[in-house]
Formats: sequence, C-alpha cells, structure tokens
Amino acid sequence: MRRYVSADYLFPISSAPIRNGVIVLNEKGEIIKLMTDDQVPANVSVEEHHGIIVPGFVNSHCHLELSYLHGKIPEKTGLIDFIGGVTRDRSFDQQVIDTAIKEADAAMQKEGIVAVGDIANTLNSRQVKLDSPIYYHTFAEVFNFNPDEAKETFKKGNDLCTGFSPLPSSITPHAPYSVTKELFRYIRTFSDDNNNLISIHNQETEEENKLYRYKTCAFIHFYESLGKDISFFKAQARNSLRSILPLLPESQRILLVHNTYTSFKDTNFVDRYKRDVTWCLCPNANLYIENRLPNIDMFIRSRRPVVLGTDSLASNNKLSILAEIKTLLRHSAHLPLETALNWATLNGARYFGIDDIYGSLESGKKPGINLLTNTRGPNITEATEVIKLA
Repeated sequence: MRRYVSADYLFPISSAPIRNGVIVLNEKGEIIKLMTDDQVPANVSVEEHHGIIVPGFVNSHCHLELSYLHGKIPEKTGLIDFIGGVTRDRSFDQQVIDTAIKEADAAMQKEGIVAVGDIANTLNSRQVKLDSPIYYHTFAEVFNFNPDEAKETFKKGNDLCTGFSPLPSSITPHAPYSVTKELFRYIRTFSDDNNNLISIHNQETEEENKLYRYKTCAFIHFYESLGKDISFFKAQARNSLRSILPLLPESQRILLVHNTYTSFKDTNFVDRYKRDVTWCLCPNANLYIENRLPNIDMFIRSRRPVVLGTDSLASNNKLSILAEIKTLLRHSAHLPLETALNWATLNGARYFGIDDIYGSLESGKKPGINLLTNTRGPNITEATEVIKLA
C-alpha cells in the first residue's frame, strides 16, 4: 500500500526544494519517488501537512552516557571548570544513569533524529543503543596525558570498542590537551589496518591553543591540581590543530568537533592538508560552556563539509538538532536554511558512511521523514517544531 505525504515545501537536500511537494512511500517506509501535487493521480488520498518536510536529522556528536548530569553543571564557566564538574560528580546511582540514557534516546527519537555519533567512556549506553531504532556509531574515547601509560590506555579503549559489538564503533582520541603523541601513534597504527572513524574535540577553549603555542595556560594549573607531571610536553609555537592533525590517520575520515576557537589560518591549513576532515559544530553547547560561538561564516566558506551535534545534556538543555539550527540562524545572517539542513542531514550521513539510507529524500532510501511546523514559506521561525512522520 503506497502512502502519499505532502507539505508546502519538501527539502530533499540532494536536490532543490520542491514547492507543494509529495513523497510516495511503500509499506516499509522507503521512498518510491518525489513529485509535485499536480502530478498525483486523481484517485489517490494524500496526507496534507503545512510546513516543510525534511529528512531525519543526524546528530554527529553526543555524549549519551552523561545525560544524568542534565542541569547539574553551571553554565558559562569555561571548559576547564566544566571538565572539573564532569569528572567530580561520579556518585550517581546506576539506575539513575540508566534511566537518563533511556530518556535521552527517546527524546532524540521525538526530535526526529535518526542517526547519532556518540562518545562513550563506559558500556552504560550499550543496551539502550541495541534496543533503539536510532542508528548509533559509538566512539570509544581514550585520553591520558602520560606517555608511559599510552599502551595500556589504548588497550582499554580497544576493549571498550569491542564491548559495543555488534554495534558500529571505533577508537578515538578525546582532545589535543588530553592525548599524548604516543597515544595518537597507537590510534594511527590501529587505524591503518582497520575501519576506524575518528572524532576529536578541537579548540573548544583558547587555553588549548595557548598550551600548544606557549605552554602557559590554565591547563598547566589543571594538571598540577590533579598531581600530573606534564614536563615532557614542549610548546609547539602553533595552534593545537596544526600540531595534532599530522598525528591523525591519513586513511580515515576525521571529525573535528566544536572548533569554537578555530581561526581562518587553521581552516586554511586543513583545506590544504592531506586528511579527510569534516567540521562539527555544537552551537548550544559552546554557548553553555564558553558563552561563545565558532565563526559560523568562516565555516560556511570552508571547502570541507560541516555537520551538527548537540554534545551532552551536561552542556545543553535538550538534544535537538532543530534547536542547533535555530541558534545558528539566529547568529548568522549569511546562513541559508538549505545549507543548515544539509549540515544537519546529508553531510552527517556521508561522514558515517550511511548515506545510502539516510540524509536525503531520494528514491530507495529510508531516511526518516520530519515535518517542520510553524514555518514562514520556505523558512523556519523561532516557533518551529519538529514532528516525526516516518
């Protein structure tokens, strides 16, 4: 039985928007074809909606296992204080943690999210991911700023990655300020022989750049407070991104996440460098932690693809890609809705290698169908909400 679904506009993403468009679905929810309303046979019943129909959203960066910290960490105190809040507060009951993960997954489903790139330091999220209709790729995250412990840290990350089987997963470094060259080397060697997507937090604070340029920054005091000796680390006289990108695998797709303090020189360096890089922006988390956004216009002009993420409920009020789009549009007059939707759908699907199913409204795909309501013509408003139609 075919299902005909229409709206004021369809945004297929892979092609131009269609006014008064109609999607034809088969009984499995797969797209048969797209058409305009005047092409629909006369004897067919059409589900008519007001608004904009788009594919299901891809949340390219999330920390599902931190959902229990929702509202627990103060806003706008800076990344180092935020990290301290996350690492200090580990006294929660396991049932509280498990319930928060399950509720966060359900909330993302309601927000029309169909695929998620999720950071994990534990197996806490495994069962929810197995039971969820959302496609999850889990990044088993490793961090240790002690060269002598690199081998053991990598082994633990590999064990965590294996623990998420049969779900797709990969081993990934946390951030430039928390991973040594030795640990980067283990990840790169492993990635040379395995399919291992990389996702790394990048330039989320200016203190990271200061650490790499001068080795005089708040991270020095942070590690001192933990009793960690980082005398081995030498200033690189350049920003963190230009220091660590050569350490990342040549053979894998690389996701650079946050980029709050990334400069034009950094993006120009990435454009020229031999790595398959995608930028990931998490605007609401950036405002929550650092009270600052990346240079959005710079990323609009970048030659590399851009995707969107929500980060965690420890650093965001909700896991909603639509909310991230609204924030971007509010702060950038040069960002077209069509571009923002591309970042929220097809670019993410391509990064995860799932664009044969997700990311765009095309024949043969089953990408999820979202209706954006309370729109103004082909544009969204502050009142726009998402309703999942398929």
